[in-house]
Amino acid sequence: MRPFLIWLALVVAIVGPLAIAASSPLLAWRQPIYIIAGFAGVCGLAMLLLQPLLASGRLPGLTLPVSRRIHRFLGALLVAVVIVHVAGLWVTSPPDVIDALTFASPTPFSAWGVIAMWTIFLTGLIAALRRRLRLSSRQWQWIHMALAVVIVASTIVHALLIDGTMGTLSKAMLCALVAGSALWVMIDMKRRRSGKRRSR
Repeated sequence: MRPFLIWLALVVAIVGPLAIAASSPLLAWRQPIYIIAGFAGVCGLAMLLLQPLLASGRLPGLTLPVSRRIHRFLGALLVAVVIVHVAGLWVTSPPDVIDALTFASPTPFSAWGVIAMWTIFLTGLIAALRRRLRLSSRQWQWIHMALAVVIVASTIVHALLIDGTMGTLSKAMLCALVAGSALWVMIDMKRRRSGKRRSR
């Protein structure tokens, strides 16, 4: 019963905000490309809830190797989702995207979104070049964890500052779950490493 409840909670946490965004009156008269770009952003935020849980093998019913393969797939998909998000906004309003990319935008959420974007791209690039860079498993974990902290923090700030299609409460709850998921996994990983050192 417990695994079922965990998966049900995850589905509700992800589908709920998406459903609220889909029914938002702010979508009226918006161009399809703008709507797609907006939903790509919401999907990207939802993926950040799953990524730490997959990387650490915390989701019931999935072995660690399978969980990490899904984690890598979602990581690549997250890069694609961010590209769709930014490209869609570029098509609808190139000047706004240029201002955001050059950190000249008057809206604070833009800068945080750009920081999250470049950090996601950097993470994907390092993951793709990991063997060529000859990074050990431990080195990669530390680098990945540091980049993940920046991604999660900047994405949450970016999302919370936007007055968009997501409901205020559902967005705050999803952001809290994303932060909690990442923090829980990092603390648990640190605790496990400390336990291994003491047992040596």
